[in-house]
Amino acid sequence: MALRTLKGEKLEAEKARLAALRCYEEEYLAKGYAAICGIDEAGRGPLAGPVVAAAVILPPGAEILFLNDSKKLSEARREALFDEICAKAVSYGIGSVSPARIDEINILQATYEAMREAIGKLSPQPDFCLNDAVTIPGVAIPQLPIVKGDAKSLSIAAASVLAKVTRDRFLISLDALYPAYGFAKNKGYGTAAHIEALRVYGATPVHRKTFLTHFELGGEEA
Repeated sequence: MALRTLKGEKLEAEKARLAALRCYEEEYLAKGYAAICGIDEAGRGPLAGPVVAAAVILPPGAEILFLNDSKKLSEARREALFDEICAKAVSYGIGSVSPARIDEINILQATYEAMREAIGKLSPQPDFCLNDAVTIPGVAIPQLPIVKGDAKSLSIAAASVLAKVTRDRFLISLDALYPAYGFAKNKGYGTAAHIEALRVYGATPVHRKTFLTHFELGGEEA
């Protein structure tokens, strides 16, 4: 439903939902923090592609209708929200860590690295971070990990959308290079068709080799 058609009780209900999602931001604004960012990642589980993190500082009282945990949104809705978040954010940053680096340092450390990169791109720098579930090592800024934060905090939800859309766009771009693996559809996740392609054709340079140890791989590296 487009913004222009959302009226009356439905509009008020959506505004109330968004107000509830601002509770963490408002709590820490009231404590004197001025620039609060939400941080989330996309792509910890797939067999291929980078892990991507986003950090977003929204203005106080930000209202972005329909914003929610990216997993609860359609692809079309995420794409529309991506542009609106970028337009309305005080600042946003995106970090990405390659499959080779994931294999080198493991997925958890790679996720932290992507998150630090995303934070480092913010201007102004935040003075408080709301994170989806994790405490990020090597970050001096005060942090609050929130379990399922992408469904509880507006700024984390915004970060989840930016991370998800950025990563999905990249995997779609890889589909032309490696059409046998179905990256445009599976986004690197281990679907039956993706696993069958690995069995027939083997791994590509964009696969995470440490994620493939339990699969029987065929062919030569693509």
